[in-house]
Amino acid sequence: MLVLLPPSETKAIGGEGAPLDLDALSFPELNPVRDKLVSALADLAKDVPASLKALEISERQVDEVHRNAALRTSETTPALLRYTGVLYDNLDFPSLKKAEKERAFERLAVASALFGAIRGGDPVPAYRLSGGSTLPSHGSLRTLWKPALEPVLKDADEFIVDLRSGAYSSLAKVPHAVVVRVVTSEGKVVSHFNKAHKGLLARAIASAKTEPTDLKGLVKLAQKGGLKIVPTGDKTADLITD
Repeated sequence: MLVLLPPSETKAIGGEGAPLDLDALSFPELNPVRDKLVSALADLAKDVPASLKALEISERQVDEVHRNAALRTSETTPALLRYTGVLYDNLDFPSLKKAEKERAFERLAVASALFGAIRGGDPVPAYRLSGGSTLPSHGSLRTLWKPALEPVLKDADEFIVDLRSGAYSSLAKVPHAVVVRVVTSEGKVVSHFNKAHKGLLARAIASAKTEPTDLKGLVKLAQKGGLKIVPTGDKTADLITD
């Protein structure tokens, strides 16, 4: 199976891996766009004011620009250790057992503005780029990613669970994926605990010895993990928070 997680704006710094090698990433068909974006971000970083504007960050976050400048030379670390924030805190990858970590690396993927989609174990550097960003040299990321990313995900011969947020969902449609949203028992869409529950679901998926092959199997897996998923259609389901 393949679980598409949203990324995080914040990233862990450093790492022990060799510099970025696009050939070491999953979904090699995406490498032409990845290479184009890495070069564009590194070039843009030479103009700090332009970078701050394009990335929509303040001067206090100028270190993010410096990280983009070093994309091809800085250390890498597995994606599930690179991304931080509420979702990844609740996934709590470091506390997983060895076999669970291996399953997380294989089953979990991150929807990335820079890399399109990467599996949890793929080695990536720290960077700053959001799904809704527009680069002066290439325009919107949606225009770049849609023709490249959609065919790759469409052809993935796996059960796909889509937990992406809006900006990243727009980069590629995945018609055969099961889309899971987080809601209260009254059906209200959750904002504050949204990422936390997605992280808990990702952890349950990594912890399960057997991976589901359909929505019915996902519901059972969630139940064993203390979570409640209610199907709302053939390809949609709600993750209930209370």
